[in-house]
Amino acid sequence: MDEMTIKLVAIDIDDTLLSSTGKILPSTLTSIRAALAQDVKIVLCSGRPLAGIRPFLNELGITGPEQYVIANGGGMIESVTGQVVAKHLINNADYRRLTAFAKARQLPFNVVDPDSEIITADHDIYWLIAVQAWENKAGILVREPDELPADFQIAKGVFVASSETLDNIEADVYREFGEYLYVVRAARQFLEVMNPNAGKGQALQDLAGKLGLQPDEVMAIGDEGNDVAMFKFAGTAVAMGNGTAEAKEHANFVTSSNNDDGIAEAFDKYVLD
Repeated sequence: MDEMTIKLVAIDIDDTLLSSTGKILPSTLTSIRAALAQDVKIVLCSGRPLAGIRPFLNELGITGPEQYVIANGGGMIESVTGQVVAKHLINNADYRRLTAFAKARQLPFNVVDPDSEIITADHDIYWLIAVQAWENKAGILVREPDELPADFQIAKGVFVASSETLDNIEADVYREFGEYLYVVRAARQFLEVMNPNAGKGQALQDLAGKLGLQPDEVMAIGDEGNDVAMFKFAGTAVAMGNGTAEAKEHANFVTSSNNDDGIAEAFDKYVLD
């Protein structure tokens, strides 16, 4: 154990908390429940909305108004009971710009509103957007910006396409929006755009501040580029063995993969007495 005790562990969900078959390993369940029994806060951090995170909270036994999630890639900090602690949204004008940009390039695009609804202006819904909606227990609304209220705001926008398509378009998205919005590759097939005050790292810093915790009391575990901002804040940064080269480069420790008890290994090393 380090000199300072870990009091909060922020954990990415996909390919980190979950195995490649989308399950929580028994060793992960045991470790997280042991940490909760030591009064360590376990904060699930995901691009998913709260509705899509809730099944895992239930399985892990994370309950009550004093436990928190970082949802929508950092656009929302909420208690697991649904009380909003902080939200950083994208305004209506920028939502319209993003939608127009996607249409002009025939790029599949959807947004997530603060209530976890998935909305797209694409009448032919890209298959992966439908899968995301199903996984997150969300509906899909097909709406043009003009069909929504003039003050409609979004938690995030998501360009969804093959990894090759996003590789080709990513620089254009940065050029167009990167100066005033937060653009991050959340996974090979997802390029997310958020309020510049959002992002997992900023959200983790804000939540730690609210809870009176120092960075040395925080551990972050993840596998992707959008987890690096958490790594930069947390005193202890753990990359999964299955993680990207970028994630591993910014970690203090590379644990085993999400299929090989990587979470349990990290908890044994840093968290559990």
